[in-house]
Amino acid sequence: QVQLVESGGGLVQPGGSLRLSCTASGNIFRIPIMAWYRQAPEKERELVASLADDGNRNYADSVKGRFTISRDFAKHTVYLQMDSLKSEDTAVYYCNAGVVERRAVWSQEPFWGQGTQVTVSL
Repeated sequence: QVQLVESGGGLVQPGGSLRLSCTASGNIFRIPIMAWYRQAPEKERELVASLADDGNRNYADSVKGRFTISRDFAKHTVYLQMDSLKSEDTAVYYCNAGVVERRAVWSQEPFWGQGTQVTVSL
């Protein structure tokens, strides 16, 4: 089984910065893609940013120019650097990974972290 463990959430003032981390562990062969999603109260979960192992990045329009996704492939870790935070960035942030496990190298399965709260407020 694969586990994703997130860290780095917290309370920050508007205009501040936070860095989220997520590390995958388990019987991993490779991780073609890792991403961050978020879910605000009474809203649907939305994609924030994704980074494939070929270097292809995607960002939600609302975070372009403020958030940066990066990966440490050797450590199976993905980061989300969040700058110029706004109150509307307040949400639970979830790590997501598409994982190819050693026991099933012909398939890719999605895994989720437990979520970390980010609150942007005075």
